Amino acid sequence: MKWTNENRYRAYSQMSKKEETKLHETVSHSPWRQHYHIQPPTGLLNDPNGFSYYNGMYHLFYQWFPYGAVHGLKHWYHVVSPDLVHWEERGLAIEPDRSYESHGAYSGSGIVHKNKLYLFYTGNQRTADWERIPNQALAIMDEHGSISKHPTPLLIGSPKGYTEHFRDPKVWQVGDDFYFVIGAQRETKTGAALLYHSSDLENWSLVGEIQTELTDFGYMWECPDYFELDGKGIFIFSPQGLEPVGFHYQNIYQSGYLIGQPLDVTTGHFSHNLFYELDAGFDFYAPQSTMTPDGRRILVGWMGLPDIEYPTDPYDWAHCLTLPRELIVKEDKLIQKPIHELTKLRGKQLSFRDELGSFYMEAGTAYEMILTFDAIQAESYGISFRTSDVEKTTLTYNRESRLLTLDRGQSGQVPAQTYGTTRSVLLESSDLLSLHVFVDTSSVELFVNDGEVVLTSRIFPQDVSTGFQAFAEKGTVHVNGTHWSLS
Repeated sequence: MKWTNENRYRAYSQMSKKEETKLHETVSHSPWRQHYHIQPPTGLLNDPNGFSYYNGMYHLFYQWFPYGAVHGLKHWYHVVSPDLVHWEERGLAIEPDRSYESHGAYSGSGIVHKNKLYLFYTGNQRTADWERIPNQALAIMDEHGSISKHPTPLLIGSPKGYTEHFRDPKVWQVGDDFYFVIGAQRETKTGAALLYHSSDLENWSLVGEIQTELTDFGYMWECPDYFELDGKGIFIFSPQGLEPVGFHYQNIYQSGYLIGQPLDVTTGHFSHNLFYELDAGFDFYAPQSTMTPDGRRILVGWMGLPDIEYPTDPYDWAHCLTLPRELIVKEDKLIQKPIHELTKLRGKQLSFRDELGSFYMEAGTAYEMILTFDAIQAESYGISFRTSDVEKTTLTYNRESRLLTLDRGQSGQVPAQTYGTTRSVLLESSDLLSLHVFVDTSSVELFVNDGEVVLTSRIFPQDVSTGFQAFAEKGTVHVNGTHWSLS
């Protein structure tokens, strides 16, 4: 299909049954549909939105354009789960049908108040001259799942000193007060985030810009998220426009965090340490967190990036969400671990121990694997997965340089080769000691050394590429492993 403004800005309610049937048929022929990740029924998925625990269930929404693998008129799609593992599709949640959201219901967040789920988002409005007006909007979901929209925007347009790039409110509560942080671009074309306050979730006033030490750090800060954990203030955001520095900032856009003292919500002052990327892989963006009833902070990200073509695009669908990760503060950094509930997916178990050389097994296309390494004498070692005679994806650790490198150059159909086919990260610990691996039909999530580093990537091999290898070069390593098939 040739995409024009006319067909890119159609609402889901305008889709005919014939169109929908044809879309589902096209999607069904895709060889890369996932087994256990959240993915769109048709069309394009991007940012996770409204991640909340409400009325006994986890609620997660995502940006959705239903007609194909392009960024068109954004809706919110709704999935729910009792355990963050088994997700049920509830379908369309927010369709942009008001004038203040004429060109999309953009990203936002949720908060429970008075036994209802308040959903904040940015209504993207375009004038006849194609000028953008960003409007901050509110929809409220009741305990029966019925959603009603606030009759008017909460905020219209951008504040003075900022451009039309003003979006993605993330809300939280402090005592009887409410705050949201929102991504922005200054008129100087530099990224920033603004802090707003409310006492009733409907009337909002600007506190001011969140004052960080990053005064010139990219041209736009998308999808901000603020929370406190173990006495620390943590500010997550996705800066656009960072130039690569060494092994950092290699993707088209980045996501990372600042950690420091709790944010001063009266002034917006935030004292923090360095900016750290959340994920060292190829495909991770726009993450959002929530708090579980037992007090854990859980993060989900978009396993994809804007402005990139993917091999699923010709099948009229694109992207998925990451597995949920628990965030833990350790020595002023965030550790990310797969949530313990994911053990519910485990099927048949196989354990092994080997001295590398090399170790090979048939692993399949959807599995979990935990590996530990000891008696390390090799100069380098690692794993290859989704292997065949012609394909493989490889993770290698070099002990001298302490670089861990993920190589997807031979992983099948490789997207975004303009941005390279390897990603490397320096390990702070002396060696690669453990790996927690989640492989799905078209993705991999690698948790290194108990969550010190995470690498998330889409891969698009053939379905015959089911092998797994562990290897050592110039010496030996002992590997202990457990493999589970996942459903």
